[in-house]
Amino acid sequence: MADAGIVIIGAGEAGARAAITLRAEGYAGALTLIGDERHAPYERPPLSKTTIVGEGAPTIPTIGDAAALADLRIDHLTSSAVASIDRSARRVTLSDRRALDYEKLLLATGAKPRRLSLPGGDAAITLRNFDDSIALRGHMQAGRRIAIIGGGFIGLELASSACALGCKVVLIEAAPRILMRGVPSAIADIVAARHRAAGIDLIVGAAIAHISPAGDGHVVTLADGRAIPSDCVIAGIGAAPEIALAAAAGLTIDNGVAVDGHLRTSDPHIYAAGDCASFPHPLYDGRRIRLEAWRNAFDQGAFVAKTMLGARDDYQAVPWFWSDQHDLNLQIAGLVDEGPELVARDLGDGALLLFHLTADGRLAAASGIGPLGKIGREVRLAEMLIAKRARPNRDALASPGVKLKSLLAA
Repeated sequence: MADAGIVIIGAGEAGARAAITLRAEGYAGALTLIGDERHAPYERPPLSKTTIVGEGAPTIPTIGDAAALADLRIDHLTSSAVASIDRSARRVTLSDRRALDYEKLLLATGAKPRRLSLPGGDAAITLRNFDDSIALRGHMQAGRRIAIIGGGFIGLELASSACALGCKVVLIEAAPRILMRGVPSAIADIVAARHRAAGIDLIVGAAIAHISPAGDGHVVTLADGRAIPSDCVIAGIGAAPEIALAAAAGLTIDNGVAVDGHLRTSDPHIYAAGDCASFPHPLYDGRRIRLEAWRNAFDQGAFVAKTMLGARDDYQAVPWFWSDQHDLNLQIAGLVDEGPELVARDLGDGALLLFHLTADGRLAAASGIGPLGKIGREVRLAEMLIAKRARPNRDALASPGVKLKSLLAA
């Protein structure tokens, strides 16, 4: 164990940010970042948007390229899979039988797309990494028929990208509306109307019977008998946390790798962060949540690095999500299901902000939608009010003439 340092499994946003922050905070020991892709760590939000629709050859928006990681003395192992974790020996074994000892271990294994569990479901393409995005880009050619299954953020962003490239898009959602998870119906309705105005056929409340090959493409057959021919079928039905290694090592699992407020697992030498980790949130009475969001992975990567070096604060960043679709920007701060009372603020120019209040008037969340650049500042101020556990006046929230900054000062 003399040479043991910190080992990070997973070279995505959380893992890469943790490694970079460890060096920035003065950690001088051995530091190994293990990734299963051949690429340097990169940003994933562009994969459903810019990587597909951008002109010219797509490039990887790296978090830290090979030279930068080498300068920081971060040993980045690419195309490497971890076979097992031996907690008693504090050792990680790779699939090629190499072994790495650790003093502390971070699991930043992320999440993987859920597959369709129906006849022919394996024909559907999913999006997880840069190579998947390049493959989708090849399918999205003008005039081609694209069937997208799933009306969450990924499905809708891909629908927007395919539409921008001139594809004929049909999106199928089993639930009664799109964006059922974490987005209020008033905003989901605006998003749906914008997609339909762009020519996308949204089919909601529809179950799929099977997917079958047809020539060079496939036919998606709905439970009611409708047949939807397509040149490409895409599944965007959510993601499952990558917990196999943690479970095999005997760590506590609860909708992901369960961690405490310091992002420490049931083993004091092992931490977890990002999409794979579920944690108690103090703003919501310790409710255990797991977030699949860029901001959460970014924040937790930096936070857990400091925790591993001795910091003892609890993680309490306000959850924040965003999505760009067509010319609309959607942003949500907090957890909307924690605030049953809604107060609306019309920002003008087609922009809407909704405040979600608890029974005792505390601001639990804010959700906004509007043209690009219209809602960002307002949602950011609302995020700060949420962090302060503020109980702002309802009339003030509803009035565009009352600046949120003044409520924050109060």
